[in-house]
Amino acid sequence: MTAITQPTTESFVSKKATRYGSLFRILRYAIGRLLTLFVSVIIGIYLTIVIANMGGYVDEIMRGEIRDRVTQAIVNSPAGQAMDLEVRQQLIKDRIASEEKRMGLNVPIAVRNARYLANALTLNLGRAINMTSDSGSKQVRLILLERLPATLLLMGISQLFLFFSSILLALNLSRKYGNFWDKLVVALSPTSAVPPWFYGIFLILIFAALLKVLPFGGMVDSPPPSNPFDYSLSLLKHLILPTVSLVLSSFFLSIYNYRTFFLIYSSEDYVDMAKAKGLPSRDVERKYILRPTLPNIITNFALLIITLWTGATITETVFLWPGLGRTLFQAIGLYDLPIIVGSTIIYAYLLAMTVFLLDFIYSLVDPRVKVGG
Repeated sequence: MTAITQPTTESFVSKKATRYGSLFRILRYAIGRLLTLFVSVIIGIYLTIVIANMGGYVDEIMRGEIRDRVTQAIVNSPAGQAMDLEVRQQLIKDRIASEEKRMGLNVPIAVRNARYLANALTLNLGRAINMTSDSGSKQVRLILLERLPATLLLMGISQLFLFFSSILLALNLSRKYGNFWDKLVVALSPTSAVPPWFYGIFLILIFAALLKVLPFGGMVDSPPPSNPFDYSLSLLKHLILPTVSLVLSSFFLSIYNYRTFFLIYSSEDYVDMAKAKGLPSRDVERKYILRPTLPNIITNFALLIITLWTGATITETVFLWPGLGRTLFQAIGLYDLPIIVGSTIIYAYLLAMTVFLLDFIYSLVDPRVKVGG
């Protein structure tokens, strides 16, 4: 009786130790990975702050703008003209110093960069310098949230359509390797080197300027229709050209990439063996071609989701689309550092969390991958 019980107990203890060992390995890996990603976020955000400020050059530009604005306002005012020269100059100096203090320019750049970094990491986005929301608020959080729906609408429709259509068409091409359509996609894939805003300009010239069937830009007609149905039609009409330009710029290259992955896995020996055993082609495709490509597909989809936040900076500007991309473009032109840092920190956090979660998702879809192994 003892001879039977003893191995069973040892086996139970061994399994328990293995389970705790695996849990400890995963926990240790997760903590290490989070720390590494957090350090990467800190470095990325600090570099963004330094680059956006151009090493202090932006400060000099802002000081010059403050000096010109204050001087012109006082000199051109009747009260300023009536003052003595010394009094007027002292007033100008005091006003300039007050404006520089209000904008934080009296603090050393290293200290300000450290404050920006600390506030950014805690998502304390602060107030914009020059930009305001439609409601008149200078809160960076409100400005970004106000522009977010427009970007999600444009980028969501275009990128999700591009993702799913590319996979379906690429899978179909991989079944008919070498036919006319396959060669056509390969030949047209270099057209993706052209940026979407370039396609957008041509689409505007053709469909807005020449044919006059679609609007030049904007999100809805001005003034916006009061009827919800008419508003939706107007929105859809304004959405067509920017969506087509975004899809067109990446369409053929995206199909080519997925088609190449499917072809690589379809030429493996185990696929030939499965076909030789007489398995249906759909089962072979699902189990032996699609499944190995899942990590790549999941990675592309995850990165696609977080890029919805950034928007299409130049494309949105070309089409006057009131999204985050156009907001970031305006912030760069106005040297509005809080807007630039706020947009960057949110994208950095989204990217870091996505990379962290992908490590665990890979282990679920691919048995060859072990977390912490």
